[in-house]
Amino acid sequence: MGKDIRSFPLPKIDESHDTANGVPREIFEESTIELNVEDATLSNSLNTEQRAAYDEILSAVDAMRVACSLWMDLEAPGRFFLYNALLATIRGQNKIAVATTTSGVAASIMPGGRTAHSRFKIPLSIADGAFCSFTKQSGIAKLLRTACLIIWDEASMTKRHAVEALDNSMCDIMS
Repeated sequence: MGKDIRSFPLPKIDESHDTANGVPREIFEESTIELNVEDATLSNSLNTEQRAAYDEILSAVDAMRVACSLWMDLEAPGRFFLYNALLATIRGQNKIAVATTTSGVAASIMPGGRTAHSRFKIPLSIADGAFCSFTKQSGIAKLLRTACLIIWDEASMTKRHAVEALDNSMCDIMS
């Protein structure tokens, strides 16, 4: 309408309340997830299969490999126990770990969990060659570049196109 926002009687922005200090909202949210004290000790109670997966994933994170993909076939209760142990360990080291699932119910079980469609901005109508709805400069792109670990529970239950859209977008933002 040709007007400047300063022409409206709005209160001034008080920058002293901005605790993010210029950090993108997505990274700020992930880095401020409170650690559950009980989750920090979960790694001591892992069974043999969970311990093997836990050690392999943490060694990949410690080696800072550019890409690490690990498919596990764990029984339903065991995988969330492992996920929570991994999330607590990584976040306890002040690193970024992103927890996503295909369904909203499963997302509520993991600390900071969100659905993959919400976190990765996967379009609802999707076809071959699609990309997620975020740009290279967006907060989500910065979050994904910063993350040491991305957990996507039930990835095998989603459409192939959604996984490929995330792969296409990850390749694009990682250049």
